[in-house]
Amino acid sequence: MAKRPVIIAAGLLLLLLALILHWIRGGESPKYQTAVVTRGAITQAVTATGTLNPVVNVQVGSQVSGNVQKLFADFNSKVKAGEVVAQIDPVLFQATVTQAEGDLASAQAALELARVNASRMQALVAKQNSSQADLDQALATLHQAEATVKIKQGALDKAQADLEHCTIKSPVDGEVISRNVDVGQTVAASLQAPVIFTIANDLTKMHIDAAVAEADVGAVAVGQDVDFTVDAFPNRTFHGKVVQVRNAPTTVQNVVTYDTVIDVNNSDLKLKPGMTASVSIVIAHKDDTLKISNAALRYRPADAPASTSQAQRSASPAGRGRPSGSQGRERRSERTVYLLNGSKPQPVQIKTGISDGVTTELIDGLKEGDRVVTAQLNATASARQEQGNPFAGGARRRF
Repeated sequence: MAKRPVIIAAGLLLLLLALILHWIRGGESPKYQTAVVTRGAITQAVTATGTLNPVVNVQVGSQVSGNVQKLFADFNSKVKAGEVVAQIDPVLFQATVTQAEGDLASAQAALELARVNASRMQALVAKQNSSQADLDQALATLHQAEATVKIKQGALDKAQADLEHCTIKSPVDGEVISRNVDVGQTVAASLQAPVIFTIANDLTKMHIDAAVAEADVGAVAVGQDVDFTVDAFPNRTFHGKVVQVRNAPTTVQNVVTYDTVIDVNNSDLKLKPGMTASVSIVIAHKDDTLKISNAALRYRPADAPASTSQAQRSASPAGRGRPSGSQGRERRSERTVYLLNGSKPQPVQIKTGISDGVTTELIDGLKEGDRVVTAQLNATASARQEQGNPFAGGARRRF
C-alpha cells in the first residue's frame, strides 16, 4: 500500500513533463526557408527537339530499269557535279538505239522514193499524161513518209536518251551520305525512280528541323538566336539562328507542332546528318536585372485567404499546366510574395517580367538583398501528430 502513492506521484510527474513539452513545441515560432533577391543575367527560352539535316540534300535515282553494272562512289565519297557515280547495264538500250536507227533509215528511204514519185507525177499531170487523182495520191504518200520520218526520229531520240540515262551522274558537288544499291542489283523504274545515292551538297552548312509546340510558337520569330546540344557532344553547346517558321502544322496524338528551321554553321564538321538536337530558342534576354526565385512566387502561407491562394496557383506555371517546352513564360505581371521581416512574413506586391524557369525578372516591389520566403520548415505538425496519437493518451490514462 505504501508503494501506491509513489506510483501515482511518478505518473503525475510524467504527465506534467509531457504537458510542458507539448506547450514548448506548440509555442515555438515557425522557421522559414528564404531566398535572396539577386541581380544578374536572365534568359527566357523555348525548348524543342529537332533533327539535323543538310541544307541541300539530293536523292540521285535511275530513270531506267536494269542491273547495276558499276558503282563509282560509296559512303562519304566526295563527288563533283557531272561526275559519273553509277552505271546501269546498257546492252538492251544500245540494241534499242540500233533498231531505232534502222527504222529511221528505212523511213528516210521511203521518203526519198515518195518525193521522186510525187515529182514524176507532177510532170505527167502537166503533160496531161496522168490524172489529178494520181498526183493527189502521190502527194499524200509523200506527206505520210515525212511524218513517218519524224516518228522514227522521235523513237531514236528516246532510245538515245534512255541509253544516256544508263550513265548516272551527280547533279551537285557534295558528299555521298547514303548508298542504297549494290553491284548486280536490279533497279525497277516503272512506278517511281529508285534512289541509288543521297548526296549532301555542303555539310558545312546544315539546318535543324525543330518541332515547336503550338503553345510556344507565338513567341518564336525569324532571327532569334538558338543554343542546342547533341548527344554526341554533351558538354558542348552549339549555336544557330531561326531562319523560318513554317505555317504547316503537324499533329501527332492530338499534339500540334510547327516546323521551325534553324540555320547552323558546321565548319568543323562535328555535326552529322540525322543527329537529334535539343534546342533552346532564346526569345528574351537581359544581362543586368533583379531576379527572384520562382519558389517564392509559388509560396503561400496556410492562413492566406482562399481566393488569393487560388489566384496564386492559377498564375503559377504548375497551376496553369504549362507545357514543358516553355521555360516559365509568365502571364501575370503582378504577383504576391512574402518578405521576411522579423519572425512573420509580410505580403508584398511585385511586378515580374521574363523567366527562365528557375528565376523570374523582378521589375518593381523589392530591392536587391531582400529575403523572400520560399517554404515553411517547422510547422507544428509534430505537436498535432502527438495530440492525435491514441496510444500516447492511453499510456497517460494508465498512470
